[in-house]
Amino acid sequence: MIETYSQFIEMATQQSEPQRLLFVLTKMQLAKEATDEQRQRFEQGNGGYLEPVLCVDKLPEEVTDFTAFVEESKRTELGWDIAFITSMDGRGGFPPNSDQAEQPLKLMVQRIEAGQVASFLAVNKQGELLQFQ
Repeated sequence: MIETYSQFIEMATQQSEPQRLLFVLTKMQLAKEATDEQRQRFEQGNGGYLEPVLCVDKLPEEVTDFTAFVEESKRTELGWDIAFITSMDGRGGFPPNSDQAEQPLKLMVQRIEAGQVASFLAVNKQGELLQFQ
């Protein structure tokens, strides 16, 4: 059971094959056709939906410090609330390259948009792991 982002990175570096980490950054949004009740709940931090705003792939050694990752993400000028993260196995002692990560990132986005997020590590900007039901 992974309890911290640091544990996730440590586990990624200990796999039998090198890993590439896949990140989909999402922003909480409220549907345009939301009711007054839904708007009120959203303003209190409940409800809405997660819209993917940025996808990125990194090697574990590039993102050992989540705070540094958050700082780097600020350069995009895209606001985000929750990062969904997973990993890809390499082959023959080599990690997957960014081209190989493109299709899995697209699939991640589709799954997030469909609300199928249970298999991803979810982390807020403070580095706290989140669980979705």
